[in-house]
Amino acid sequence: QAQFVESGGGLVQPGGSLRLSCVASGFTFGRFSVRWFRQAPGKERELVARLETLTNNTFYVDSVKGRFTISRDNAKNTMYLQMDNLKFDDTAVYYCNRPGYWGKGILVNVSS
Repeated sequence: QAQFVESGGGLVQPGGSLRLSCVASGFTFGRFSVRWFRQAPGKERELVARLETLTNNTFYVDSVKGRFTISRDNAKNTMYLQMDNLKFDDTAVYYCNRPGYWGKGILVNVSS
């Protein structure tokens, strides 16, 4: 059974940075593309970033381009989301994902 455990969230001021980590287990991590989603209060869950496994191509939603970076370390079964220049609108629960499986989510709260 695939599992994910996210860490690195918390409270940060606007303009600050956080690095989310997600440790995967129960499957061959390096074989799958990985994604970060987020869900803000009262809004639908949205795809934030994706990293393809074969091509290393990335996708970012327009609102985070130039500020967020997705990466992975297959040797550690871990994926990351580096978030810089955080804004109030980035406040959400962030989820790591591969097709069919989700982490439990971790809160990022951007507040002054």
